[in-house]
Amino acid sequence: MKFKTLCCAIAAIFLATLSYAQGPNRQITVTGKVIDADTSEPLEFATLVLQKVDDPNVITGGITDQNGEFRVEAPAGRYNVRVEFISYRPFTLNNQNITNDKDLGTVELAIDVAQLDAVEVVGEKTTVEVRLDKKVYNLGKDLTTSGATVTDALNNVPSVTVDVEGAISLRGNENVRILINGKPSAMAGFGSTDALKQLPADAIEKVEVITSPSARYDAEGTAGILNIVLKKEKTLGFNGSVSLTTGYPSTSRISANLNLRTNKFNIFTTLGHFYREPPGRANFDNRYFGGSAFDRVTEDREMIRKDNGFNVNLGMEYFLTDRSSITASVFTRLSDEQDDTKNSTTRYIDTTIDSRTLREELEKQDDKSYQISLNYTNHFNDEGHKLTADFQYSTDDETNNTDVFENQFYPSQAYIDRERVFETDVENEYLIQADYVLPMGDAQFEAGYRGDLEHTKNDYELSRYNPETDEFTVDYGLTNVFDYEENVHALYTQYGNKFGKFSFLLGLRLENTQLKGKVTSDLTNEQLMDTLGFEFDPDFDKNYLELFPTVNLTYELGENENISLGYNRRINRPRGWFINPFPSRSSRTNIFQGNPDLNPAFADAFDLGYLKRWDDLTLTSSVYYQRETESFDRVQRETGQQTSDGINIISTIPINLSTNQRYGGEIGLMYGGIDWLQLNGSFNLFKSKTDGEYQGVDYGTDNTSWFSRLSAKVDLPARVAWQTNAFYMGPRENSQTKSDGMLSVDMALSKDIMGDNATISMNVSDLLNSRKRNSFTQSYNDVGDLSFTSDNEFQWRERQFTVSFVYRFNQPKNERNQNRPNGNDMDDEQGGGFQG
Repeated sequence: MKFKTLCCAIAAIFLATLSYAQGPNRQITVTGKVIDADTSEPLEFATLVLQKVDDPNVITGGITDQNGEFRVEAPAGRYNVRVEFISYRPFTLNNQNITNDKDLGTVELAIDVAQLDAVEVVGEKTTVEVRLDKKVYNLGKDLTTSGATVTDALNNVPSVTVDVEGAISLRGNENVRILINGKPSAMAGFGSTDALKQLPADAIEKVEVITSPSARYDAEGTAGILNIVLKKEKTLGFNGSVSLTTGYPSTSRISANLNLRTNKFNIFTTLGHFYREPPGRANFDNRYFGGSAFDRVTEDREMIRKDNGFNVNLGMEYFLTDRSSITASVFTRLSDEQDDTKNSTTRYIDTTIDSRTLREELEKQDDKSYQISLNYTNHFNDEGHKLTADFQYSTDDETNNTDVFENQFYPSQAYIDRERVFETDVENEYLIQADYVLPMGDAQFEAGYRGDLEHTKNDYELSRYNPETDEFTVDYGLTNVFDYEENVHALYTQYGNKFGKFSFLLGLRLENTQLKGKVTSDLTNEQLMDTLGFEFDPDFDKNYLELFPTVNLTYELGENENISLGYNRRINRPRGWFINPFPSRSSRTNIFQGNPDLNPAFADAFDLGYLKRWDDLTLTSSVYYQRETESFDRVQRETGQQTSDGINIISTIPINLSTNQRYGGEIGLMYGGIDWLQLNGSFNLFKSKTDGEYQGVDYGTDNTSWFSRLSAKVDLPARVAWQTNAFYMGPRENSQTKSDGMLSVDMALSKDIMGDNATISMNVSDLLNSRKRNSFTQSYNDVGDLSFTSDNEFQWRERQFTVSFVYRFNQPKNERNQNRPNGNDMDDEQGGGFQG
């Protein structure tokens, strides 16, 4: 909708420019503002058309900005004046002799009753806007995410996948940067995406998929950026919604989105309480080919994760003047978790069972996250000249107490091991940012600074039980303190302009990255290396100064058709858990440990896109290429160590491989041509090639894979809506592991009640209980002999049934403004960029 009006305006301006070049005339300026006649909300992207009375082929015009205001220059003359917005009745003034500057005042447009049905479905459907540097998915009424979390909602966005452990990928690449309202946020978690599982999906207004980020954005994330924009109501008065959810396996949630707005301030909040016990399971079948006391070891794990927590985001925007505002917000998440993992192990010599053991890990976790944010915005004029400044402080304090028991129960009862782990993980982050935007006619100049300072301290203590003394003693070999700092300072500038059908955005970002880490242990460095099984620098300080250019180009092939080309350079900085060398304790034989010698990876990415709109169908497509150096990969290897009962210990460690190349193409279709049916589908095919070796072993590999999703929403009799989402991830492989394809199906039914002020829905997540990762790993030693194989299956969460009830007050179910920018009326979200 917006794209069509934008194309019309660009064409009108281009024709006017040609006509003006044919003969100079005195210039006049036509100004005014366009609003919705019912809500008085400004209409962004409404079109002003000036058509010469004596020569109808001479047309000029422009579009309104986010405040609904327009300013158009044209030669003096007699014009037919028309103001248009899709699905609204046009405003016309015919035969106007405009010889001086003219202010049309405030133009009120009313909904065209003949098109009312089409307007009402705007809030129901997912629509896509294509801008120079991103695709914006305005999330419609997705039944399968009613009562669900942000993570569930992301799994329904084209180009995005969420694996069985909750890891988010963009075009099959896990190195994606997650932002909330344009900034890194405690709401997105510290170093992981677990926090997104605690935010309700109905808090999202839109998701920006940024595969070719402009220079305004942080260069982190070689796959690109996902910017999650949360809702903040613009309607005057008190309004909001309350949601209740319950389900099986045990899950419950109550959440509320509330808003109080006056002409002087806007108070908004999202708060919720949640409790869930999602069961999961995994099994491993490891076979050893030399050096182990056993030829085969199988593990069957059962996991129950109890999560009880509360989160609140409370903020107020105060309008200092008509052009400036200050916004302050506070976010808090308090979580009390308990994970109970039972690991049953069977050991074989040849094909005969030698022994069986049971290992139980009971982890209690207390997690507290806090964040304060301040934003100042000043619009110097109506043309987009503005300054924004942000300050944000985030802290997360996590305490873990873990008891581990392992005993043999076949062929006889015997004690094996008992441990206690006490761990604290404290992270502090400061963000300082300033952005300046200067329009220059059709052009726009931007510049800014961002400082992101992070410090993490992990204090880990392991105690072992001595059955002879009936006491626990500290294991100083694995007890440690790990300090990690990541400090990034960045300056950027970018310039955008448009010439007729051609638009461009050029940018350059300078970033200085400092990565500092220190391991404090009672062991000497040599003892530490021997204990952990590999060499590394326990006290490192690395510094990188890099330039990150960006180029984004768009050409309008027609009124509803364009092609785009993007290039950008990106960085992948290792997170703290990828750096910490001390191993996990969920298994004595299969462990994960970080690598302090891990360096950042750098990537150059190209993206060629095509968009075409018809009346009932929207097509988006692109082909892309990325070359990443020092790319990360995880390798499994034998550590050369054994458990006390003679089992070889296998560790998974992240390493820098030399080069990774990724080629791919994707296509998406949105169809709404039938009143009772809506279809949304996408397909992504990609190939990756990795070259590199580690400790004399070649880990080069080729991988071709694909994923596809299809969503169908059907309106049934009695105003019942039925939606089914299907997702399939094709088989894939890395340097050591081949993973099978995976199918997941979600289904939901929904009905509006209480005069459309409330909705009740029933949802089944993973209907077929098939969302499982099945993989097979082979590892070779440095002389090329097979060392071990591992066949495993992992299911993070079983099939889930939920029932949800949502009640809305002073808030229409279908917002006509669903597709407009959210938050500050005067400001698109941080990172909006030049829109062309």
